[in-house]
Amino acid sequence: MAILKIARMGHPVLLQRAEPVADPTAPEIRRLVADMMQTMEDAPGAGLAAPQVHVPLRLFVFRVRPERTTGDALDRTIGDTAVINPTLELLGEDVRPRWEGCLSIPGLRAAVPRHWRVRYRGVDTNGEPVGGEVSGFHAGVVQHEYDHLDGILYPMRMTDFSRFGFTEELTRAGAL
Repeated sequence: MAILKIARMGHPVLLQRAEPVADPTAPEIRRLVADMMQTMEDAPGAGLAAPQVHVPLRLFVFRVRPERTTGDALDRTIGDTAVINPTLELLGEDVRPRWEGCLSIPGLRAAVPRHWRVRYRGVDTNGEPVGGEVSGFHAGVVQHEYDHLDGILYPMRMTDFSRFGFTEELTRAGAL
């Protein structure tokens, strides 16, 4: 496995709509997913979309560790997961600010309005279905990574720029 170079804010691949994956079980897709998992682990991050590693394909990897969950019944922990050719459905009217960062925008964090509950579907590298209805952190990370597939970076979703800043300063001020 290899650590991949992460595209930084301003790179054109981050602002374009990604293309569907023709064959989710293809060896090159399996390699890409394995390399993305290693890169996510090394970063460390909670998720990583293919456009972030200069590959304009509709797939992302993510995980939800127990310490990140909110206690909501649908905010489930999940190990390293690949979601290829995902769909996303926003559920309900409950939208809450969620502190987010991004490997493509290092050193910054912001409170981003996200739907509390979503339903997502896709397939893994075996062509098996993945997804379901989730909430909380799990829902937020899926929305964040899905946005990358449509060329959307989290600052584009912000409504209150007073809650955007350098991670170090926000931590020092007690905001995080």
